[in-house]
Amino acid sequence: MITNPQTNNNLTKLNQHALAVCQNLEQYLASVKNQTPPESFASLYQLPEHPALARICTVFNLSPFDRYILLLCVAMELEPYTRILCAEINGNERLAYPTPYLACKTFPDTAWSAFNPSSPLIKWKLIELKTDQLFTQSPIKLNRSILLYLLGSSYEDSQLQGIIKPVNIDSNHQTLPISHQRIVAQIVEIRSRATEFFSDNPVIVLCGDDRRAKTDLAARAASVSGSIINQISLSWLAATLNSPTSELNLETFITLSTRFARLTDSFFLINCDDINLAEPTEIKLLNQLLEHSLNPIIILSLTPLNLADHSTIAIDVPKLTPDEQATIWHLHLGETVSELGEYIDSLTNQFNLPATAIESACLHSIASMQESIKANTDFDLKTALWDNCRIYARPRLDSLATRIETQKTWDDLILPLDKKQALQEIVWHARQKYTVYREWGFGKETRGLGINALFFGTSGTWKTTAAEIIAKELRLDLYRIDLSAVVSKYIGETEKNLAQIFAAAESSSVVLLFDEADSLFGKRSEVKDSRDRYANLEVSYLLQRMEAYQGLSILTTNFRDAIDSGFERRLRFVVEFPFPDLAQIFEMWQRVFPEKTPTAGLDFPKLANLAVTGANIRNITLNGAFLAAQAGEVVQMKHLFEAAFKECKKDGRATSGTQNWVREDKVRSRQL
Repeated sequence: MITNPQTNNNLTKLNQHALAVCQNLEQYLASVKNQTPPESFASLYQLPEHPALARICTVFNLSPFDRYILLLCVAMELEPYTRILCAEINGNERLAYPTPYLACKTFPDTAWSAFNPSSPLIKWKLIELKTDQLFTQSPIKLNRSILLYLLGSSYEDSQLQGIIKPVNIDSNHQTLPISHQRIVAQIVEIRSRATEFFSDNPVIVLCGDDRRAKTDLAARAASVSGSIINQISLSWLAATLNSPTSELNLETFITLSTRFARLTDSFFLINCDDINLAEPTEIKLLNQLLEHSLNPIIILSLTPLNLADHSTIAIDVPKLTPDEQATIWHLHLGETVSELGEYIDSLTNQFNLPATAIESACLHSIASMQESIKANTDFDLKTALWDNCRIYARPRLDSLATRIETQKTWDDLILPLDKKQALQEIVWHARQKYTVYREWGFGKETRGLGINALFFGTSGTWKTTAAEIIAKELRLDLYRIDLSAVVSKYIGETEKNLAQIFAAAESSSVVLLFDEADSLFGKRSEVKDSRDRYANLEVSYLLQRMEAYQGLSILTTNFRDAIDSGFERRLRFVVEFPFPDLAQIFEMWQRVFPEKTPTAGLDFPKLANLAVTGANIRNITLNGAFLAAQAGEVVQMKHLFEAAFKECKKDGRATSGTQNWVREDKVRSRQL
């Protein structure tokens, strides 16, 4: 078995202290028997320094008597002979342990106040004193976490497990951008004003969209200050405090967490990015924690927090500038930069990534290139970098919206020529916006640099498919916003949810799709009550946020008139998706069947007479295929007629002409 030499050294020193305590107890007994004054306790202070013991005494401001009580408990744990000595001094073999009476009798400079609730030993729960018997004869026991710490173990507390967690960020090899270096220096300077844990500790709030960058900056600041950083899980703490089986209360948690912070020299980090601060219980717990905590605390938040009665300092953590991103790209790409030319500018123009994501994209792309060289296969470094940028920008949005992928192309989109041209124009604007806005200077005169579009038309007329194809053409991810997850009954939460979505989207300029947007971007109503007022505020916020978004956002609706007129003025493109005409329906029927689908006797002109959309045609074809497969036949008109009748009945499309057509052929299909 391999042991840690440092642990063995600590144990040896601690044993020496325990033996010294036993010697002093023996000297006390000898003085009682001989009726002479006890000898000096100098031997307890002439031993080699024990770092952990010295730290406990320093950070908790322990008196010599407090230190002696700790060592009495240590001797009880390490030297069996201590029991015999304690029983003899206490005058009772059943009291074979340290007691307040024994401690005060065997140390010259005693103070009973050492056992007061406000004393360091009791307040910080360094010792445990049973209160179910006579106070003077109560056993004194060393807290297990403190004992293990003295024995050389890293400090841990079982009651804090799950609530306090380490923040693991390996950033030793990374150089911070200049803007972030300034923030680290600012945090360190603020912390230096409160060098003592018990002085006023202002709460630092790091505001911004990039959680990883904020966490990294907090960890860097702690490291520069000679500290480490640990995260307090507010949700876990709330669950623990509310658990009927938990012995932990808020007062005890604050005591134990402060003890933890002082012995490990920690900053505490509280992530409020995902916390619903409109929930009374969560904001109440946060305020209580800040009110009573004596520890340095850094909070992560999307926006500055309004924390009543708390001294807070909000520091904005901006996204990296294109020049800062370019510097990081060059740093991690090394010699391969020469192969890319000005392509780095394309990456920084399109993707607004944090340093960690840029590093990961570089490492994975270079690794793939090296594997390709070994395998002697073709490899495009530019494509690999672009695709990896998309991948590393996804995690934040994947938890907020649904990513949609498609295999369709422009050829699959059956629309009038002028509508297709309008969609192509959206692509051109998205590709050339940085040239026009930044290089040609139009950005200074434009309020919003993003591109907004409204697609409206009957359900099933290719609106969503068009958004999918545009995103594919731009080689960007398309995310559909789940309105049920966005809209909240709590005032202000809808705006917060949307702020998170837009913030996450901006790191990669993804295409945002607000499907059936009339439910979210509806017309502002006349204010009749407080709910109307806040609903209108939500719409106004959305107007501003849509305009500020740097990427492409697409709204789809079946009812153009339901969209607020304020949106209309801010939309660059408004594209109508008309109900398909006879020629378009005919083309859809011809192209809807996969190559492997077995068919026989399909009458496409007859099918084209059915007034349905592309989505309806897809449903009819699919359901007809299932009917044919179940019957063990190839797809025929009779299967499509039956499927069409059900589809028309479901959608209420069975007008007189269509209805008669379907019923007529349904009878014919039964005769076949």
